[in-house]
Amino acid sequence: MANQLNTGSIQTLTKGNTLLVNAQQVANGKVQLEFAEIIKSSTTGVNVLAMLNKSDDRFSSGARRAWVTVEPVDAEELIGVNLSASQPWYTNEKGREQLDLNVLNPVMHDARMRVLITETTEPTEYQAENYETQAKRRGKDGPHILHNGDYIFSNGTVILTNEMHDSMHTFLDADSTSLKTQVATAAFESDDMELM
Repeated sequence: MANQLNTGSIQTLTKGNTLLVNAQQVANGKVQLEFAEIIKSSTTGVNVLAMLNKSDDRFSSGARRAWVTVEPVDAEELIGVNLSASQPWYTNEKGREQLDLNVLNPVMHDARMRVLITETTEPTEYQAENYETQAKRRGKDGPHILHNGDYIFSNGTVILTNEMHDSMHTFLDADSTSLKTQVATAAFESDDMELM
């Protein structure tokens, strides 16, 4: 089965499907491929807050992302995607050269390319230096979520598998104090509003 451009989109992506979103040019002639997949944490259950605010982008869980840096010639050979300069590259909002791909359920060696999520309390050097933006939060601008008192960092990798199970992902349980702090903060803010 050949990978075909423009067979999916981030707006129509559903659970169980993967999207090879785009390619961006990076240093040394390499290209970074962006993959997206909707993955629900088995530890959180149903998020009622997100459901009741589904029209507000800040509460949207959206798709999880993973990036893979590749040699363009190897990507073309192994996944059949032409990343040459003759393609319609354009400059995106971050000033990077980008090529939209939108390949639904990409394959390599007859196996699906899937996003695997691994949560950890041991950050990479970059995550440690940028923990404010890299550590897991409750909502886009909410408080950080902790596991045993430590920040949680979520790492996405791309794997080849035709048998993906939710149990393959690693999700850490959030400290109950994180929730207590959030509830206490919300109650405090509510009391402050009544006093005004």
